[in-house]
Amino acid sequence: MPASSSALPQSRVDWKAALASLPDTPQRIPSFFFAHGSPMLEMTPARAPHMAQVISYAGADGSLAQFLRDFGPALLEKYKPKAILVFSAHWDTPGERLVTDYGEENPLLMDYFGFDREFYELKFSSRGDGAIAARVVEAFKEAGLRARTTPATESRGRDGRGFNGPGLDHGVFIPFRLMFGHTFRSIPIISASMDSTLTATANWAIGAAVARLREEGVLVLSGGLTVHNLRSFADFTPDTASEPVKAFSEAVTQAIAISDPAKRKDALVALEKHPGYRLAHPHPDHFVPLYVAAGAGADGDVRVLSALYGCHAAAFGL
Repeated sequence: MPASSSALPQSRVDWKAALASLPDTPQRIPSFFFAHGSPMLEMTPARAPHMAQVISYAGADGSLAQFLRDFGPALLEKYKPKAILVFSAHWDTPGERLVTDYGEENPLLMDYFGFDREFYELKFSSRGDGAIAARVVEAFKEAGLRARTTPATESRGRDGRGFNGPGLDHGVFIPFRLMFGHTFRSIPIISASMDSTLTATANWAIGAAVARLREEGVLVLSGGLTVHNLRSFADFTPDTASEPVKAFSEAVTQAIAISDPAKRKDALVALEKHPGYRLAHPHPDHFVPLYVAAGAGADGDVRVLSALYGCHAAAFGL
């Protein structure tokens, strides 16, 4: 029986210990699922008193922000990646994987609305790499998936929320600002799209296709949230969430923590049918990145790095 969330990392002391215990294996980097948060990671409760409870949990001074500040440096120190390949809940395309080839400056896509002006002036300076982007495309094609690069001169297409344009979306640059700093040019960042069916099977296959890149110095990061219901902000915090959504979050914790890879896959895929799934995810885009990460690291052990309600993080393929 997997451990409950209460027995897994939920405090800074615990998750720092979990990060420290990750194996130093730059020759075979694990894949990671992580909670990418939202622009609220830049907020304090005083900024939006009507959402003070949510921001206290998921804002600038909350547990997720603290975790991300510890998470990024730990990954760089242990794995010294030559590139980062990131999948975001905010980018999925039908039929064909798109891979960013943005050159010396990755543009940003401010794919959110309703925030104050300064949230549209946030900066995150990073670069791409044409050779790495081409290798990611090659890996997809080797696995029988259609793929191509997309340049900064081309819109990456609608992301399901009505935003167009090229660029790293907020599911990348918002958490990366905390993880790696506002300027991060030492290691190229490549983003790739998920499958717009948003099914476990299709997106597990996407992760499996890039698994080999982990042995080529590429750090595979896949970001979403394990609870994401914009129709009910009460569900974003454990103190106010409904019982079905809390039960779903606990089921996620238990499924991730299963040590046997085959049983873990069965349990993760079964979450699509959990009674709380559609309550936690009216649109499944934020949960699907978990399947990408698990598919990329399905050949090995797993470690839960953070069991924070709705904000899980895990390493696959240890």
